[in-house]
Amino acid sequence: MALFKELGLSEDIMKSIDRMGFEEATPIQSETIPVALTGKDVIGQAQTGTGKTIAFGLPLLENVDVKNDSIQGIVIAPTRELAIQVAEEIYKASYHKRARVLSVFGGQDISRQIRSLKKNPHIVVGTPGRLLDHINRKTLRLQNVNTVVLDEADEMLNMGFIEDIEKILAETPEQKQTLLFSATMPAPIRAIAERFMSEPVSVKVQAKELTISNIQQFYVEVPEKKKFDTLTRLLDIQSPELAIIFGRTKRRVDELSDALNVRGYSAEGIHGDLSQAKRMSVLRKFKEGSIDVLVATDVAARGLDISGVTHVYNFDIPQDPESYVHRIGRTGRAGKSGLAITFVSPREVSYLHHVERVTKRKMDKMKAPTLDEALEGQQKMSMEKLTQAVEAQNLGFYRSAAEQLLEEHDAITLVSAALKLFTKEPDETPIRLTEEAPMHSRRGGGGGGGRGGDRNRGGGKSHGGGGKGGWNKRSDNRGGGSGSRDANAKRQGYKRSSRKERV
Repeated sequence: MALFKELGLSEDIMKSIDRMGFEEATPIQSETIPVALTGKDVIGQAQTGTGKTIAFGLPLLENVDVKNDSIQGIVIAPTRELAIQVAEEIYKASYHKRARVLSVFGGQDISRQIRSLKKNPHIVVGTPGRLLDHINRKTLRLQNVNTVVLDEADEMLNMGFIEDIEKILAETPEQKQTLLFSATMPAPIRAIAERFMSEPVSVKVQAKELTISNIQQFYVEVPEKKKFDTLTRLLDIQSPELAIIFGRTKRRVDELSDALNVRGYSAEGIHGDLSQAKRMSVLRKFKEGSIDVLVATDVAARGLDISGVTHVYNFDIPQDPESYVHRIGRTGRAGKSGLAITFVSPREVSYLHHVERVTKRKMDKMKAPTLDEALEGQQKMSMEKLTQAVEAQNLGFYRSAAEQLLEEHDAITLVSAALKLFTKEPDETPIRLTEEAPMHSRRGGGGGGGRGGDRNRGGGKSHGGGGKGGWNKRSDNRGGGSGSRDANAKRQGYKRSSRKERV
């Protein structure tokens, strides 16, 4: 693995990289940056989590003349969250060069973005819909652009953005550098490369170099009606530090997050129907650790760079193997190990094997835990807390009280009582979730339709985020049952017995 100082970067960029704490380049960075610095077009096959933002961000910055007030680079990204993160990463990398970076996306008053565009950014990061809105309003002029980046091109294809992308590229000069990044290379993406790129150099990060190699992968075969109890028992046994639970539809995410909170877990959901402010608030809480569990649809979580995730639970098996790899790639980062567990109904086992064949990785079967095993898991946590308190040796204030208790009770009884107080006993509050139709294996190994999305035409924001998204201009309810086809279906949530009703 190469060092950044060996890649031919300028002094200002190297200072910023040092300030960011980077020393070694990832495979996609070490292969892409030297080629891109020569001015050649590049096609990079890489997934989120491999460091591709820096791979295209540094050459993009090297091409910027900060004395020139025109827009010299654009990055097109599929979602507002990814656009925010890309803009922030490029902004950090330009700390010493002082390039101005702006992100534009739907979900905020467009007039604010227009005012920011008048301040002459050097680089604009945006989603296709919002970029095209600005082009049509003539508030975004691309005649001086020398570098174009297409990030997660296959996602933009799946979300119905290809026509928008072609219109944006048509507004850029013929003589420019184009950097295209995509996890897969379907025919429409290859067509864009042939039409808008000149003798591109291909850089490919093999699957073995991705982070899934250090992720333990399991599946649990369980009927739909028993999935939630199985999930909560696994949470009790495994006690994840930070977990993401993936659901197939927005309704599923809402119901799951509500139900988890009813059972005493700190959880919040994120999907395309939430406001931008709410989504960012949830992500901030998750990153800060004030919530333990994030429940998300594929699209809402796409492109999120969240460190420290220890467990990924696929409550619903994803609709295609690529989404599976992307989901579980949320954990096992920065050389750390991760754990991914996928729930499948008996009718979905054949589809699970299809995912295994495509990803060339077999999942180990895990037995659904019992209630007693969940209680035992919580007891172990309590024992660890007690042991840590003993090892801390700051118990002097409590010794006289302990001696008094020992005069009245034996030690085993007292320790048992302490464990009982510490232990969160599994909650069996009745929960009812709307059932989703099972996934079926498909002929030809196609694996299922496109990923869903957030296709909202709305406002925008300076320095940060994504725009419209969506599968054929719909929501990220991606199929799999009559419920998922109705984006406005009434949430059914949960039922509780009167015995456990909260006051």
